[in-house]
Amino acid sequence: MQFAKRLQALKSNVFADMDRAKTQAKNLGQEIIDLSLGSSDLPVATPTIKTIETALHDPQTHGYLLYAGTKDFRVAVANWYTNRFGIPVDPETEVLQLIGSQEGTAHLPLAILDPGEVALLLDPGYPSHAGGVYLAGGVIYPMPLLAHNNFLPVLEDIPAAVLAKSKMMVLSYPHNPTTAIAPLTFFKQTVDFCQQHNLILVHDFPYVDLVFDDDIETNCNLAPSILQADPQKKLSIEFFTLSKSYNMGGFRIGYAIGNSSLIQALRQIKAVVDFNQYRGILDGAIAALSGSQESVIKTVNTFRHRRDVFVQALNQIGWQVPSPPATMYIWAKLPEPWQNSSVDFCTKLVAQTGVAASPGAGFGKSGEGYVRFALVKDPETLRQAAAKIQQFMMR
Repeated sequence: MQFAKRLQALKSNVFADMDRAKTQAKNLGQEIIDLSLGSSDLPVATPTIKTIETALHDPQTHGYLLYAGTKDFRVAVANWYTNRFGIPVDPETEVLQLIGSQEGTAHLPLAILDPGEVALLLDPGYPSHAGGVYLAGGVIYPMPLLAHNNFLPVLEDIPAAVLAKSKMMVLSYPHNPTTAIAPLTFFKQTVDFCQQHNLILVHDFPYVDLVFDDDIETNCNLAPSILQADPQKKLSIEFFTLSKSYNMGGFRIGYAIGNSSLIQALRQIKAVVDFNQYRGILDGAIAALSGSQESVIKTVNTFRHRRDVFVQALNQIGWQVPSPPATMYIWAKLPEPWQNSSVDFCTKLVAQTGVAASPGAGFGKSGEGYVRFALVKDPETLRQAAAKIQQFMMR
């Protein structure tokens, strides 16, 4: 049986690879401490759950949901964004409901790229960004993210010949996996750069709330929106999800905000792939976005505490890692013996200790030499994981 050539680029996926390694370790009797996947273990807020539960008993919510039926959700999204960032949003033309932001970032290249055209992607970066480009027949130009550049791409390093073939640039800050935050000044420079080179600017923004600061009350707006640098939405689109701030990963609900032509183009792609999310889940998302944000503050505080516990535990075993300013991850540079073998490190670690992490190489060439830990376990389990890591590294 012969399959399409585009599948060749999709053979390897960091999460699928680690899932196989975890399964093998479990079959050998290891008790798994899974820090490889950024799937929150925290509960969804009660008002959100109750809203979805009420919808389940309403047969009018059980059918297909077309675009017009998402209006209340789009209005709630527009209101949330304007209240947060002070930029008006038209819910009719500048918002699109998605089945998670990953769906949107993977489908958008189909609307932008013709085969052979170039997308500028962060390296390391989130796998679906590259996957969408491959599906569209596009070519990836990786923009290396290095510690001495604060994990920001150096736009001036992109060759003119590459820019001549490029159609889009994809950013994502706070960044997965490096945990870096991009300042608004960088976004403004990037908007100017994209205007100069006729590029569409895409920003994946799942960690909008997961920013850590000594003053808990000032969390809002520490991570800027790309639309603050492009308030007229001339060339930008931004993707959001309720998976992180509201712990709704399994509900698969997200949205895009941005340039109306980009929203319309993505809507056209979406129309031939799926309908929309179940209306009851949209009702729950409306409750989450429109109601009290106490649960978001609690989530941020929880991950801040876990960050502090795990960084301290790793430092105590001799693995010096920086304290991440955002996200739910630790981006740790591997000790010298493992600098060029992050996959080997992670597969052996889970096989011998049950602690699962994600190899930096799985996020791109520039991720080699690092490993990502997700802070999705309670503090005591994180301390246990650090102790097991110490035992592994002493062997």
